[in-house]
Amino acid sequence: MSEERETITLYDEEGNATEFEVIGVVNVEDNDYAILLPLDGEDEETAYIFRIDVEDDGEEVLTVVEDDEEFEKVKEAWEALSDEDFEDEDWEDEE
Repeated sequence: MSEERETITLYDEEGNATEFEVIGVVNVEDNDYAILLPLDGEDEETAYIFRIDVEDDGEEVLTVVEDDEEFEKVKEAWEALSDEDFEDEDWEDEE
């Protein structure tokens, strides 16, 4: 019996779709962050971090984490919660 994975599809500036597995959500300093792993087969070892922001209408949106300090705090929090060890090169800061 296999677990059902939660997935999400994100689109880049050119409209290209990439499907991600949501491997977790972590809360750091009153903000939630989604930890996403691409399912395209090309980059299965790299996890991406997005802040989950809530717009005025209540809709949740994923925001690229551009601040290095914020990125490192989230990465450290996720590693503390995760049973798997991620190496520095396994993380991708979306800039």
